[in-house]
Amino acid sequence: MTSDTLDQIYDAADSVISQKLSQVPGVGQVFIGGSSQPAVRIEANPTLLNKLGLGLEAVRAAVVGENTNQAKGSVENARRRWLITDNDQLKSAKQYRPIIIAYRDGSPVRLSDVADVEDSYSNVYNTGSFNRKPSVLVFIFRQPGANIIDTVDRAKAALPFLKASLPASINLEVENDCSKTVRASVADVEVTLGISVLLVILVVFVFLREIRATLIPGIAVPVSIVGTFAILYVGGYSLDNLSLMALTISTGFVVDDAIVVIENVMRHIEAGRRPYDAALLGSREIGFTVLSMSVSLMAVFIPIWLMTGIVGRLFHEFAVAISAAIMVSLVASLTTTPMLCARFLKPHDAQKQNVWYRMSECGYDWMNRSYRTSLSWVLKHKRLVLGLTVLTLAVNVFLVYLRS
Repeated sequence: MTSDTLDQIYDAADSVISQKLSQVPGVGQVFIGGSSQPAVRIEANPTLLNKLGLGLEAVRAAVVGENTNQAKGSVENARRRWLITDNDQLKSAKQYRPIIIAYRDGSPVRLSDVADVEDSYSNVYNTGSFNRKPSVLVFIFRQPGANIIDTVDRAKAALPFLKASLPASINLEVENDCSKTVRASVADVEVTLGISVLLVILVVFVFLREIRATLIPGIAVPVSIVGTFAILYVGGYSLDNLSLMALTISTGFVVDDAIVVIENVMRHIEAGRRPYDAALLGSREIGFTVLSMSVSLMAVFIPIWLMTGIVGRLFHEFAVAISAAIMVSLVASLTTTPMLCARFLKPHDAQKQNVWYRMSECGYDWMNRSYRTSLSWVLKHKRLVLGLTVLTLAVNVFLVYLRS
């Protein structure tokens, strides 16, 4: 708040702005800085007081006596009674200067005769300046647990009404908005989440090599994320950097269940079953496996749920978000994914396969042969592999011991 008259600014900030902003939902505290309450400062001259035989107590008693607000009495008749009220408080230096402290030689000694009286502030060491103009800063703090973005938006929405209630000489502006960094961070995480979903779908397409099959996890991943939003809303959690980061990480988890179900259903379709029957049989066979996978993943985050202290409070929401995503993906993989498989998946027709599919199939066949050869070598030299594994584990344990 800037203006040429600082007294008017602080009075408006204290009586209008802070009172209205304190009523905004989500606002916890409102502090006013850059100035202080208007006050009259009296600087007595001890030399003059000594010449007149007066002390500081006489000055104090005279000032207090003039500011006493007492009952004035009443006026009444047989039928009515009127109370007399008046405000005796002095508010400016001009009203203080004529106060009579004592009489000397029949002449009154006024406050202006023995002291410098001027309009000032209760704290002269507190001041504010904005664009080389006197200013008053209004600091707004949100309530614990309140959404900072919603609170800032509500406070900004109240500014036009606040400006209308201020004198025309006072200019009200937003000097600093701490929610900008929060908005930028959340927007960055949102972009990262979108890129993660697209990359996951792209990788699935590279391996499935079929648009129809790729659409199934492409639908299952957004469904799992949206379902996680519902659980977070019911639990009273908000979307922040940690919860969005958890959703970004869980993108790779939620697609696993869908891929396992798709692969098993596709195996039955290639064996000659109808897509509908293959979806029922495939989901029934793989249901326990998907359940065990999801439960084991959720069990990893149980210790984070039980963490105490500041770190535990920070990562509790992270653990809840990623566990909720895994749980929703489990439900989606056993319901939505089989339904989509029954509708979208078709048997492979070798005559209709394009060049890209045949080339990639050759590459995957070579990968399978290499994998089979490596497994055969490991089984043939299992003692050597076991010894190398134990040796590597021992070396790692020894290195950890040395660091500790």
